[in-house]
This record gives sequence, structure tokens and C-alpha cells, in this order.
Amino acid sequence: MMRMIVPSAIGDVVLGDDVLEVGPGYGAATDVVSELVPQLTSVEIDRELVEFLTDRFAGQDHVHILEGDATALDLADDRFTAAICFTMLHHVPSIELQDKLFAEVHRVLRSGAALVASDNLANDELEKGHVGDTYNPVDPTTLAARLEAAGFHDVRVTTNPYAWQAVAFA
Repeated sequence: MMRMIVPSAIGDVVLGDDVLEVGPGYGAATDVVSELVPQLTSVEIDRELVEFLTDRFAGQDHVHILEGDATALDLADDRFTAAICFTMLHHVPSIELQDKLFAEVHRVLRSGAALVASDNLANDELEKGHVGDTYNPVDPTTLAARLEAAGFHDVRVTTNPYAWQAVAFA
């Protein structure tokens, strides 16, 4: 499934040679994107998932798994040629922290670099599946303004009946 979703979300966006992935989870998108780029740095906040991903991508020297909070990245300014985050923003507990994440991603992107993001639209079934877990879906109608407030430009947000996708440039 991710082999279809990720290329569709990326579309004709050039990711470049040093890509940041925010919130890889179990690494479904990591699998796909790691085949497309020379360097991939994936930042995950959950220690158990970091350990899982470190084992899973052991031996792939171009994939770097880091434990960290994407609202306070311990990464250099202007480093990355693109950033991706797929189906994870609803796990960020507040709009304020989501906006802080957007600002941090913008900070570590080179000028002109793209952020490609997507997530599911809010729905009752997904909310039921997040019992005991954070569920704070992003409203796509406010997303463009939020990304622009974080410093992005040329923001495009599209939706389908199930999800939203966004591309924005630093």
C-alpha cells in the first residue's frame, strides 16, 4: 500500500540527496523512500520504535534512525534537501505542538526544499482505533495558513474522501 501512496504523495517533487523523515513509526514509508534517496534521516520519538527501526534498517548505511522530538530537533539549520511525514501528525497532541513541528522542519530545510506530508482525515473509526493513544487530526482547511505561518510558501493542500496531502517549500 505505501508503495503506491508515497510515490503518489511525492509526485514530481524532487527530494534531493539528504532527506528528513519525521515520525517513521514502523518504517513503511522509510522502506519506500530509502530506495529513492542517497541519505535518509528518520526521527522518531518513541524509544521502542527507534530500537525496532535501528534493527530493521541495520546494514543500510544511508538510513539513519534518530530518537528525538520533532518539535525540538537536534539537527543543523538548512541541512536537508526535503522532508517527509506520512500519517503521523495526528499523533502530535496539540495544534501548538504541530505548529512547532512545522517550524522546526522549516528550520532544518534548505531554502527551496520541499516538505511532503499526508495524513488521514478525521473520522470516528480512526478515533475509536486510538483509544489510549493521541488522536489530534489536522484540519486540512487550516493547514496551508499554518504552514505559511511556519515559513513555508507555495503551499498546496489537496484532499480525497479519506486523506489530505500537502506540499510546501522552505
